[in-house]
Amino acid sequence: MQLSNLFSYTIVLNSQSPRRKQLLESLGFNIRVVKTHTDEVYPQDMYMEDIPVYLAKQKGKSFTEELKDDEVLVCSDTMVFFDNAPLGKPKDKQQAIEMLTSLSGKEHSVISGCYLRHKGKEISFSETTKVRFKTLSMEEIEYYVDKYQPFDKAGSYGIQEWIGMIGVESIEGDFYNVMGLPTLALFENIKEII
Repeated sequence: MQLSNLFSYTIVLNSQSPRRKQLLESLGFNIRVVKTHTDEVYPQDMYMEDIPVYLAKQKGKSFTEELKDDEVLVCSDTMVFFDNAPLGKPKDKQQAIEMLTSLSGKEHSVISGCYLRHKGKEISFSETTKVRFKTLSMEEIEYYVDKYQPFDKAGSYGIQEWIGMIGVESIEGDFYNVMGLPTLALFENIKEII
């Protein structure tokens, strides 16, 4: 399919994340944002790579509206894992500081799960990016938490913010995946499903 035809489709994004919307717009798509409520609960014995895909599929199931022929539903969930355990969104300043302290000087995984639906077809996949922070000083951690208030971010940080600029030592995989959307894999899968 030619790119010009591809961009005639509208992505129905089931997410309130401004970052995901911005990334899809940057890819060149028209976006229609919707939001359905889903409980982010998953089986406790599930492998960590499978959890974000499971949650993205749950978001897909909760969207019951009929899609038009030129619409593709996109649902995504991004999680941070450290020592094989999920790090969710911090409840408060203290928890954000604790999370960043635990990530300091170490590597963690960011896994996004995506679910796509178009004209009765479904695709789901996950993408993993490994991120290593330098050893962060307490002053750097507290400055970031106070100034950026990362309470809506898994793992207590946004890689596109100050902490990513001064703290990320290395990254292996898709950078945009850490922002919340694996753009390379997503673009290929959108082309496939249309």
